[in-house]
Amino acid sequence: MSLENHAEFKLSITKALGDQLKAALDDLSPAPLTMENIRSLRPLPGVYQLHKDNDPVYVGKADRSLPQRIEKHYRKISGRTNISLDQMTFTCLYVDEDFGAVAPERLLINQHRGQGQVPWNYNGFGNNDPGKRRDTTEVDEGHFDHEHPIDLECKLTGLLAERTLADETVPLSTLLQETKAHLPYVFRYQASKEFDDIVVGLPDAHATADEILRVIAARLPDKWQITALPGYLIMYPKTEDYPSARRYYRNTGVVDVWQQ
Repeated sequence: MSLENHAEFKLSITKALGDQLKAALDDLSPAPLTMENIRSLRPLPGVYQLHKDNDPVYVGKADRSLPQRIEKHYRKISGRTNISLDQMTFTCLYVDEDFGAVAPERLLINQHRGQGQVPWNYNGFGNNDPGKRRDTTEVDEGHFDHEHPIDLECKLTGLLAERTLADETVPLSTLLQETKAHLPYVFRYQASKEFDDIVVGLPDAHATADEILRVIAARLPDKWQITALPGYLIMYPKTEDYPSARRYYRNTGVVDVWQQ
């Protein structure tokens, strides 16, 4: 007669940590994703969850400052279509910086993905500038940029805020720098010294991104082109077609690609 008085035991510390992190976040009440709520956070490292319509859609970590990281997401969502900041809420946990070695956000992602949640993880939402090599890549359905393309009708509040009534024009280089700084999405362009010598009329203080891009494009030298891709803008000295382009801005006019 064999007695079952022995067995293998495996302690999964990482699973226990994941369970506790998720439970701690689940105990919190999600707050609206507003600048007021973001700036009320302490500038400490931690993990966070974004919720869309009360469903967890993204898990992330901040190695240094939770408010700084979450504000980037706020800006990104504010410049997208088919989504509203009113739909978004968030929760977060301050986590000791020494905890980073066990990748707490990965533990949370694994917890949620097992339940079919956090669809924005691994689909492009957390990316910053994807790099030039991705410009010619076709964006797949289900990718965040495909579902929520950049909003070309968003207003660029504060653009050229230092201008005076006496200012009527600015160098094209200045307008490009200001536009890049105020857009809620990436605008990657190739700088050129000739832009210092090209003057452009000041856009309206409440102009949209599209209106400002039209002003810029009208003063671009020949062969230069601004391309609106699903997730960002690029500008280079060549006329080229891109598989995922939505709009081209050239000195000869504007072409809406996705309507053709």
